[in-house]
Amino acid sequence: MKTNPAPLLLSIARTATGRKGIGARRSARDNVVKLASLILALCSFGAVGALASDPVGIYALVDKVVFEPNETNPERIQIWGAFAIAEGNGYNYRNAESGYLYFKLNPEKSGACRNEWSDFKTTAGTRQIVAFASRYGEKGTLRKKDAKPGNPDVYPVAMGLIRVKEEKEYEPFKQLVKLRDARTRGADAPGKKP
Repeated sequence: MKTNPAPLLLSIARTATGRKGIGARRSARDNVVKLASLILALCSFGAVGALASDPVGIYALVDKVVFEPNETNPERIQIWGAFAIAEGNGYNYRNAESGYLYFKLNPEKSGACRNEWSDFKTTAGTRQIVAFASRYGEKGTLRKKDAKPGNPDVYPVAMGLIRVKEEKEYEPFKQLVKLRDARTRGADAPGKKP
């Protein structure tokens, strides 16, 4: 049964205002101040808790995707690029690294997987940082560029693929941008093919 807090609040104020004299008014004012302080404290704890962690599992710069066995009806995907993968709670991410993630369809959410995989294809090569997966679930294994694909992880369907606005002071973004800029400088170097 839900209770309406308004009668409770009124009854707290009435106990003091029903009395006569200056002392009764002071008690009523104290009750209101205590109640306002309590509400403010609860709200600020809630706000701090809401800001205490970043729910994103992986931030990525996607260079290319490879669908297996084909793009029409993929069962697996290789996502190549640079990745900052969450660890623990809060805002902790492993240092951004280049490589690839290798996933297979989540059998319970194959439609969502294929939709997100299609979004990866659209994002590949755009130099746009994207976010996917959940900090609180499986995120897959980052593989080195020369590692042969094998034993794919189940794709972590969470909140979809999200293009993010790069915040200059946020560490995962700084690391990904640094890798992106290093790649650009390397492609522009004399004797290098873009």
